[in-house]
Formats: sequence, structure tokens, C-alpha cells
Amino acid sequence: MTNNDKMTEATAKPKTFRGFNPAKGEYLPQEFTESTPEEVAAAVEKAEKGFTIYRKKSGAERADFLQKIGEEIIALGDTLLTLVQEESGLPAARLQGERGRTVGQLNLFAALLREGSWVDATIDKAIPDRQPLPKSDIRRMNIALGPVGIFGASNFPLAFSVAGGDTASALAAGCTVVVKGHPAHPGTSQLIADAIIRAAQATNMPEGVFALVHGESTAVGMALVEHPLIKAIGFTGSYRGGKALFDAANRRPEPIPVYAEMGSTNPVFILPGALQERADNLAQGVAASVTLGVGQFCTNPGLVVAQQSAEAEQFVTKTTEAFSSLAAGTMLTPNIKKAFDAGIARLTETAGISVLAKGIVNSSVCGGTPHFLQTDAATFLANPEIGEEVFGPSTVYISASSKTELMDIAHGLHGHLTATLQATPADLEEYADLIYILERKVGRLLINGFPTGVEVCASMVHGGPFPATTDSRTTSVGTAAIYRFSRPVCYQDFPDQVLPAELKNSNPLGIWRNVNGQQTQAAV
Repeated sequence: MTNNDKMTEATAKPKTFRGFNPAKGEYLPQEFTESTPEEVAAAVEKAEKGFTIYRKKSGAERADFLQKIGEEIIALGDTLLTLVQEESGLPAARLQGERGRTVGQLNLFAALLREGSWVDATIDKAIPDRQPLPKSDIRRMNIALGPVGIFGASNFPLAFSVAGGDTASALAAGCTVVVKGHPAHPGTSQLIADAIIRAAQATNMPEGVFALVHGESTAVGMALVEHPLIKAIGFTGSYRGGKALFDAANRRPEPIPVYAEMGSTNPVFILPGALQERADNLAQGVAASVTLGVGQFCTNPGLVVAQQSAEAEQFVTKTTEAFSSLAAGTMLTPNIKKAFDAGIARLTETAGISVLAKGIVNSSVCGGTPHFLQTDAATFLANPEIGEEVFGPSTVYISASSKTELMDIAHGLHGHLTATLQATPADLEEYADLIYILERKVGRLLINGFPTGVEVCASMVHGGPFPATTDSRTTSVGTAAIYRFSRPVCYQDFPDQVLPAELKNSNPLGIWRNVNGQQTQAAV
């Protein structure tokens, strides 16, 4: 390398990027600087240093931190909502609700920490006189993994982003967090990150408990995944992106878990009795669910399955009419719109698939036009790629000639987040085996509803078999999400004074514990 080359390299301008207003089709004025590998490494090293302190904070202290984050987000007021609307094109009412959901899940995890039983404290008392060998005193509980990397999602700039469910559950577990903000909404990401830092300072959390890194390129994310101090990854996005992170994490000298929520087409099975009862209402429901949020939900129903019948033909006619009257909506980014168009082209170029309806076209740069397509069971089973996610306002209706074909379609599915049955009581009795098939395919089963909309609660499972996620045993929504960022540790024959509070004889936290096989809050 010549001296001039060295000088050019040393003085090279940092990479910058800007947010994009999809509703107006124009870039926003503020520039953001892409984090360098050195800056990512510095953030992770601070996270490791901070973890040595943060992991010792009590559940109540971490709960105060999470609750304070929510208060700081609310304090941003209309400044936050205006900016996120500019960067996403999402309507104000949707964003107000999403802000409420974001704060609500922070408070949900705060309540979980204050109650404390999530650590799954388990105690087996010693039996020193047991024959032929004495039994040791053995106690177990969950502890935090360490620093984790979180990737913000494009479609939920608040609830699945910088202070979203992944961050909330990781912080609740006692992990420090480095977030790679989504480049579609850098300003929103920075506002939320600043709010988290203020909350950390106000609640006496250590430096490094949280950091945000920016970037459009994959290099920033890979630097985070490949850093040896990162102990887990949380991701919501495309199959391609999630699989790349998963593969990179498994190439590390020390592989780490990647909890990636990826593509899903969330099949809806409309059974004969339901069609006889409410074909017209089901047509309206399908159209509304498919186009909610311009189809940019990971639970968007991209497949609809029914058996051939006069009622099924009526359903298809009414659904076609409904889609034909729907206007195109604004998609989140030009790249998402481009990928949607490519997905529709891939489907329509497949022999045996036809377009039944196309909504009212919007020629704007991010306009996503609703599509209703049709195929038969034989075509679907011969072309499994039909079941791959097309992220946007479209669905494929699959016509089965018989109950056997409908069951074959269910068997042919790969992993999804959800599956829905539209059914009468008689349908559920006749098609009972369908439920058993679908239990192996998805993380959430619904009856007589639609999958769009995910309740944040203790019993929710937002996950599913590959390729919906990289670990079907987990959820990214609800309090069980905390277990992704913790691991069990066993303490054998420890003196009481050095045991964690959760495992001490006196049970000073008053949590529920399993003691010698019995759930109790009593001291031992």
C-alpha cells in the first residue's frame, strides 16, 4: 500500500444514510453514520463490563429500569410519533397503539420480575443418611446469559425494535443489550435509544447496559453476531436475513443461539360447515386480515384452503369482489415493495396459479396492490415454494377436491407461526385429525378468528417450527420470551449465606419455588 493509499484510507469519510418517507417517496434530511466494526466492538466490550454489574441487580431494580424506559418513551410525546410516521408511513392511530403495546410489554416484564418466580427456583434438600449413598443438597435457578445482540424489525418500528419485546425480555433476564437499529427508521431508533439511556441513568444502571449501533450494510450486523462476547441474538425479519445470522453464529468458535423469527404464511383452513354458515362473512374477514397494515404482518394469512363445493365457489366470488375494491396501501420501504412485486411475479409465473383479483393500483414508489390468487392442491403439493412468504397484501386460495386432499395440504406445510381453522362444532369433530397435523406445523392454533394481531400475555406463543423461526421451543412475544436469554445453573451443597436470594432457605423474596417436588412459598 502506498502512502497516498494509506492517507486515503485514513481520511475516508464514514458511511452515512438517511431515513426514507415512503408516503411522500422522499429521503428525510437527517444523516446517520454507520457504525464501524471498531464501534460495534467497543459497544459490546462495554456491554460485557456492564454485565458484571447488571447481572447482580435484583429483580425489583431491573423492574424499575424497565418501567422507567416506558415512562421515558411516553415523555417523548408527539415528537416520537411524528418522526416514526415520517420514517414508516404508518398511520397515527396505528402508531399510538404500537407505542402503548411497547410500554405495556415493558411493564409486563417489570411485573414478572417483581413477582420473581420466573427463575424456576428448584430445591432438592439433602438426605445425608440416605442409603447406600447420601444425597447432596441441590438447588437450581435461571440466570442471565450475558451481553446479547438484538436486531430491530422493519414492520414494527416501536414494538419489535429498539425497546421492543426482544430488548425488554433480554433486559428482564439480566442481560445487557446491543441493538442494531433497522435502517428504515434510524431517527426513531435513536430517540428510543436515548430514552433507554436516560432511564438507565435515572435508575442507577451501569454504563454499557444498553447501546445502539446504526448501519445499512450487513457488515454491522455481522460484526455484532461474530463478536466473541455476544452470547445470543434476537432477530425479526426475513428468512434470508435470519438464516444468514443463524449460519454466522454457528460458524463461530463458540456457537451461540440465534432466536430468529422469519417467514410465515399462516394458513387458514375453512371447513365445509363454516362455509355453509358464513361464506360471505369469511370472504370479508379474509380480505381484511390479508390487507391489514398493507399485509406487512408476520401473521398475515398468505394461504387459504377449502374443499370444492358450491359454498366454496361463493366464498371465492365474494373474496374476489372484496379484493377488487381494495386500494393499494403504502408499504414500509421501496425494498419491501420491490420484494413484494417480485414475490407476486414468482407466484403468477408458476404453472397452475391464476390471479383472481387485483386491487386498485397505486403508482407511488411504495404502493402495494392487494392480490388474490388461486391454485389447486396438486399444484401446491408439487411446488412447495408456493408456501413461502410473500411479505405484503396477498394470499393464495388452494382448492382441495376432497377431505383427503385437504389433509395432504396440511401434511405438506413447512413450519409457520400460526394456522387457523374456520369451523363449526361438527367440523371440529369430523376434522379432529387436522388439529393434530397442524400442532406439528405451527406455534399458535386459532379457531374462528384470524391470525393478524398477537396478544402480549403470559400464554402467548409467537414462534413455530423452521423456517418460521430457528428455534421452535421459544416465543418472541409474551413473558416466556425471557427464557431465550437465560440458562439454568445448579448449586450443590452451597452454604445458605452464599446462595442467591431466590434459593436461600428463608425465601426472602417470597417467590414460588419447587421444593422436594412441591410448589411452595414457604421457607425450607
